[in-house]
Order: sequence, then C-alpha cells, then structure tokens
Amino acid sequence: MRNRILGKTDLVVSELAFGSLFTSSLGPGFDESRAAVHKALELGINYFDTAPAYANSEEVLGKIMHGIKTPTILSTKLGGRPQPFEPRNSKQLLDSAKESLRLLHRDVIDILFVHEPDRPQQYDWWSDPEAAYGPVIDVLEQLKKQGVIRYTGLGGTTMAEMAHLIRSDRFDVVLTAFNYSALFREATHEVLPAAKERNMGIVLGSVLQQGGLGRRYDVVVRAKPAWLSKARQQQFLAFYELLDESGLSIVELCLRFAISEITQLAGRASDGPGHPSLARPANNLGHCVLIGPKTAKQVEDSINAVEKGPLPSDVTKRLDEIAAMVPYRPFEEPMILPLNRPRDYWGPGSSNVGAGAKVGKL
Repeated sequence: MRNRILGKTDLVVSELAFGSLFTSSLGPGFDESRAAVHKALELGINYFDTAPAYANSEEVLGKIMHGIKTPTILSTKLGGRPQPFEPRNSKQLLDSAKESLRLLHRDVIDILFVHEPDRPQQYDWWSDPEAAYGPVIDVLEQLKKQGVIRYTGLGGTTMAEMAHLIRSDRFDVVLTAFNYSALFREATHEVLPAAKERNMGIVLGSVLQQGGLGRRYDVVVRAKPAWLSKARQQQFLAFYELLDESGLSIVELCLRFAISEITQLAGRASDGPGHPSLARPANNLGHCVLIGPKTAKQVEDSINAVEKGPLPSDVTKRLDEIAAMVPYRPFEEPMILPLNRPRDYWGPGSSNVGAGAKVGKL
C-alpha cells in the first residue's frame, strides 16, 4: 500500500482509506467489522473515517481500535448529534467533539470535518453563507487551539457550493463524495481545481457511488425506470459494454480508475525531506480514495485490484469518452442511484429512494 502526504497537512495517509459507514449497526455485525478493520491494518491501510451520522460507527470503530498499537489516522465529523441537532449551537458542537473523543478512545482527532456543509436543508451551518461563516468556524478554531483536533475539513457532495466553501481558505482537507468516479466527474469542474490551488488534502469518497457502481444492473438499466434519463441509460450501457470488452469487473475498473487518477503507479518519488518513498500524485486530483467495506474479503479484493496498477490507456480513453456523455446530473436523478429498487423512486420529492438513501451520507 502506497502512502502520500495529505496536501498541506503533515498526515501521511495510505492511498486507500477505510470509510466506516458499515462499521456500525448498518453493517454485517461486530465480528465481521472487526475482521475488516484488522485486515485493512494488516494490508497497510492507516486512515479511517467515520461520523456521528453513521449510526453507531464511532462507538463500534472505537471498540475495535482500542488497544491496537498500529499508528492510525482518524477523521470524524460534526453534524447530526445530538438530536434535535442545532448546527449553530456552539455548545452542542463542542459536546459532539468531546463525545467523539470518548467513543473513539482518542485524545486527539486528526481531521474534524464539517458534515454536509453544502446542503442547508440537511444542516444549516452558515449564518453568513457568502463569507462561509457560522459558529462552527469558531468552534473548530477553539478545538485546534486546545489541541483536540489537528486539522479541519469539509465533507460534502455538491460542486459550486463546495467550491465556494473551499475558496474561503478556512479548511485544510476536503472530502468530496458522489461527484468523482469512473462515470461521475462533476468535481473536476470546480471542487478539485479550487482545492488543488490551495494545496488542500483531497479525499475522494463514494467512488463506487454507494453501490451504483458496485455491481452491474443491466436488466434495470435496459428497462429504463422513469427517473433514469435517456442519456444516463445510454452511458451505463456503453460502460457495461466497455466492461465486457476489457474483461474487468466493475469494482476493479472503478477502483483502478480512482487510484490511477491520483498517483503515478509506475514509480515512487520524493514528496519532500523525510519522505523519500512516498508516491507523488500524477495530477493532484486527490490524495487518497475511501472504500466502504463490510467484510475483510472486500478489503482484500479492493487492495488486490489497485495493486494491479493503472488502467490500460485505451480503457482510460474510452472511459473518459463515456463519462463525457453525461457531464452533469440530470434533474430527476438522486444522489444515490436507486438501481436496486428502481420502482421506489419517482424523481425529486420522492419520499422513498431505497434503504441505501436513508443512510446516504459520506
């Protein structure tokens, strides 16, 4: 597992990171989650991400990690705790950070993200949206001064609004999700360039689109449910054709694409004094890629996939052409594609987009 420096921070993170949404009551159970975390550590993953909004993930991950001597980097978030949650209540935010420390058995949190900073109907953080200011900014600064957190971050899913927050120069790391993957490239328009200009740490989340690119849905796509645009249908069909031609599984292709985009796998180069063996990003589109495994086998399969190296150039070229077929999301399309339950979603305002969407956070 290659490591890299996370932007302007001094954190040295593994190229694959462990997203802990399913290391919780949403996953297969404590024993399976523990085995997945241990396998990740064994194979060189050192960065783990969680959040109060991920059910009881902080508690479960904390129990698993407690007593482990392997050095790890840990991030969590502000948002969703306690209930009812008041995003501009400084005491609630400070209490939430304190609770994260307790549950995770940590004295210091490496990165504390503002969760969903770009969707006010989710969490209304900003008293002055244009200035990207709200009480959370003062809380983050206070926690930094106290040594409770090392770095601050944004964890969101939009394009223009996330880029606006990035340009405030208030944050060290950005975790961008659902907008950068083999087929979805919206983050390349503003989010990634804005973060790159500021040398922010960039974490790519949901590169499998929380299941939408986790397996094939040929039958559903060909049947074209009402919410699925013609352009997206044709894009998926072209993508599946590429998979057939290349002989690659969908997960392997998507993971190798994501890693290919953030690193030169052909060799290693110095990223500065004291770090002679760290891989240098090829184009600075990111520093690490989050996976959201449920089992130890999924961890192992993910690592085995990226160890095969970058995608062949002809596959990459064709993939870029396919991604360009739908440069922006169609209006009716939800953040989490309900391909596993296509009849439960009927465009914006639908109250049921499948079980996955109910936990569809970073």
